[in-house]
Amino acid sequence: MSRPNYFLADLPGDAVLSPAIIEEACQTLKRNREKYLLPQSPARLARLLHTLGENWLQPDYPFRLQALEQGAQQTGFGGPTLARGLDAFFSQLTEENLSHLVTQDLGHGQRLETFASSAVETLARRGARVRGAELMAHFPAGKVPNPAWMSMVLGLLTRSAQFLKCDSGASWLPRLFAHSLYDLEPKLAACLEVAEWPGGTLPLEEVLLREADCVTATGSDEALAAIRHRLPPRTRFVAHGHRVSFAYVCAECLAGYGVRKLVASVVDDVVAWNQLGWLSPHVVYVERGGALSPVEFAARVAGELELRERQEPRGAVPPETSASIASRRAFYEVRAAHWPETRLWPSPGSTAWTVVHDVDPRFEFSCQHRFVHVKAVQDLTEALQGADAIRHQVSTVGLAAPFGKLEEMAGRLADWGASRICPPGRMQTPPLGGRHDGRPALADLVTFIDWEQ
Repeated sequence: MSRPNYFLADLPGDAVLSPAIIEEACQTLKRNREKYLLPQSPARLARLLHTLGENWLQPDYPFRLQALEQGAQQTGFGGPTLARGLDAFFSQLTEENLSHLVTQDLGHGQRLETFASSAVETLARRGARVRGAELMAHFPAGKVPNPAWMSMVLGLLTRSAQFLKCDSGASWLPRLFAHSLYDLEPKLAACLEVAEWPGGTLPLEEVLLREADCVTATGSDEALAAIRHRLPPRTRFVAHGHRVSFAYVCAECLAGYGVRKLVASVVDDVVAWNQLGWLSPHVVYVERGGALSPVEFAARVAGELELRERQEPRGAVPPETSASIASRRAFYEVRAAHWPETRLWPSPGSTAWTVVHDVDPRFEFSCQHRFVHVKAVQDLTEALQGADAIRHQVSTVGLAAPFGKLEEMAGRLADWGASRICPPGRMQTPPLGGRHDGRPALADLVTFIDWEQ
């Protein structure tokens, strides 16, 4: 299936972008928004996105087929990994979920098109509506496509023109999404641009930052600071810095028939997007005192990862990544030779997966690419003390606890600083209405206009 060169990212690799091209693209997006996007009702946009999600779930949908057939070469993700990621994202893109998201974040389902009042506002004789940005500029990071896809979905809901700037080599999946929108509704796709260039290409980025009135970005704290420093004072900036996640397993969950499902759920989170997302666990803290010891749990995780490698291969990684994993393995091999509490399970003959068990509660950053630490702890207090150094970087905690302890432990994690708590197996699949980094997805992107009657 060939695609037309509809977006800047479709141009040949030797094509040269200039500030004038970026400026003209931004002006065109704004004009197209006035003609094609603003007249659309939010309800129709939600129905269109619902249809788009349904299309991507069909086995014979041309864009899905292209993603699965060429994805390994273009992204490094194997076909089964991509299929799992596509299903997880697009199955949530329903009209009902989008409606709930609007009501949840904006306080009323009609505020995108008219003044509306909640029950409390009605008593105070007040109403409000919201206005989307004229032009949003998105700066997603990495090759995991979910942030870019979600940015485009939210931009459409707010009826904003959008310019998606991807890192070099990371635009392929966002482009497929954009082309699928063009195939379904060309006029709406005319309000969207996708381009890629190396980060820090200041002449191009200066124009884009000047033209946009709302900028969203994910990436390292240093990259976000550089963007913030160059933004005009009037521009809204929605930034999501580097985050990490971990899981916690209570001793009571380490007995009975549920253990097999628990192990599989933990591995689901490690395997999804090859552990490259910020929602995937670097560390799994496991309580002592259960029917299954932490080291036995680690061994079962290793066994499940070995099985998944046969079913859902990780795929090739760059030589420098393999070298980094091999070097980290060598470190733990030496430690294991001197400390019996340290154990290492490496995939035989490759760097496809790695499990390390030890009793040091300090949080350790993983090499990613299916490299996970299992740490034995006495209780949640010890785990949180071990993770205290990264307290303000934690995104998600996957919590496996008995029903009677769930609320109390979730409360402790919330007080400690976690912004999202979920069961293992769902760490990398947040709900469409989830509050990324504890913030409302839609409300961050719009301006509220209050009307006092």
